[in-house]
Amino acid sequence: MPTPDPRPAVSVAMATFNGSAWVAEQLDSILAQLRTDDELVIIDDASTDDTVSVVRSVADDRLRLLESPVNRGYVATFEAALLACRHDLLLLADQDDVWPPGRVDALVAALARTDVVAGNLALLGTGESLHSPFGAQGWELRSDDSSRRVRNVAGVMAGMRPYFGCAMGIRRAALDTAVPFPPFLHESHDLWLALVGNVRGSMTHVEDVVVWRRLHETNTSPSRPRGVLPALRSRWMLVRCLVEISARVRRRGVRLSG
Repeated sequence: MPTPDPRPAVSVAMATFNGSAWVAEQLDSILAQLRTDDELVIIDDASTDDTVSVVRSVADDRLRLLESPVNRGYVATFEAALLACRHDLLLLADQDDVWPPGRVDALVAALARTDVVAGNLALLGTGESLHSPFGAQGWELRSDDSSRRVRNVAGVMAGMRPYFGCAMGIRRAALDTAVPFPPFLHESHDLWLALVGNVRGSMTHVEDVVVWRRLHETNTSPSRPRGVLPALRSRWMLVRCLVEISARVRRRGVRLSG
């Protein structure tokens, strides 16, 4: 008989909030790729619809649902989900997307090399690549840019690197830098994690499409450019993130890769 693939166990961290319309399809796509020793950790952020009932209807021992008594926002909920995970390899998941086949294997293979990984997205139903904030199609991460730390950080600050949490994974070892999330981080936990990976010098870009993204009116990530003031506030927050991560790396004596 063939030898089983020795892939390490993975934890999937998902935050849900009023996502009953789509979460069942997403759960099916995730669980289809998980093995018996993997887990899917869901923290519901005090949904007011049937999200919790839908999740509870999925009879699967790999799924663990935790309910927040109050709404804390998606950033705090994702942080709590990551901290609740048990395994060393942590993959993030949104409630409204679909995972294409091969996503878990692609991200796990990349996590064997670096602390943080990020893949590409395509639109659910069409397979088209994302458009950049300025309208250009083909907004994708390139593997050749994985180790270009300064360029990647500059791209994050300028809003030109397509790092999306739903297409990312992180090793537990990097949580010593990534958590706790700073109190000023009210949005863009994905860019925080991308900065963690790049500042630590341990980031891999996976060119595969690892998420089919569903577009709808309540997407958390904006699909259009922001106004001037919101954009400036966002850039200032990212500057603070960069300063905070750099200080943590120095203070905790993290051994940088690359």
